[in-house]
Amino acid sequence: MALTSIRPEKLADAVARHIQELILEGALPPGERLLPERELALKLDVSRPSLRDALEQLVDRGMLMTDANGACYVSDKIGKSIRDPLMHLFDDARGRFDCMEFRAVVEASAAGLAAERASEADRDEITRCFEKMQAAHDAGDVEAIAATDGDFHFAVYGAAHNVMLLQVMRSLESILRSNVYLNRRNLYEHRRDRDEQLAEHRAIFEAIMARDAARAETASRQHMVSTMQTQREIHEEEQRLEAAIRRLARHELLATPKGKR
Repeated sequence: MALTSIRPEKLADAVARHIQELILEGALPPGERLLPERELALKLDVSRPSLRDALEQLVDRGMLMTDANGACYVSDKIGKSIRDPLMHLFDDARGRFDCMEFRAVVEASAAGLAAERASEADRDEITRCFEKMQAAHDAGDVEAIAATDGDFHFAVYGAAHNVMLLQVMRSLESILRSNVYLNRRNLYEHRRDRDEQLAEHRAIFEAIMARDAARAETASRQHMVSTMQTQREIHEEEQRLEAAIRRLARHELLATPKGKR
């Protein structure tokens, strides 16, 4: 019986696979522009025809897109089919709380995986993000606190080294960052102990640095439970205030207010 010949992988296929892995791992995020073809071919040490073939494969797969000038970008449509319908969830409070419940489940697992799998580069990035959050907290800069909070959580997602988790969270990035931002502003402005949020993040950070997966999961879950509880209290307080305002303004809708008939 004749042996089946084993064909070596085409260079263009190998290059396409390499770039696709970088996209899936989040190293090349949506919207990023790649180097011009000549420079990229030199960086990857391949011929321009092989590179061109690889890029065309990725354009066909929807991983890359080109503009009128021939510049090549990571497609911003990656994850769009997941993200766009979910944007409507944020039209009401229930959707925002559902997002926090989703985060509680996913982020606990991500923190545990990050504790086990984080490379030294990942640990450096998580440390950098936490230190920036701490600096913003010390300065009382609410805008910076909210932004650095999101950066910290996305650094943890990356350190989990799970491509499926990272891509799902990347596809939902605008939603999640919006949720983190609103939560952080509300919590910072309403909590009596403003150091509590930083302490919860420090517990996650220290557990990941100690490579203690169980403690990292617990700290992350407790952080989200605490956040949800405080947000529910804020929401209920706002609902009571709105009801009181409606009662006070009721007479403005009546032709003859009660007591003056």
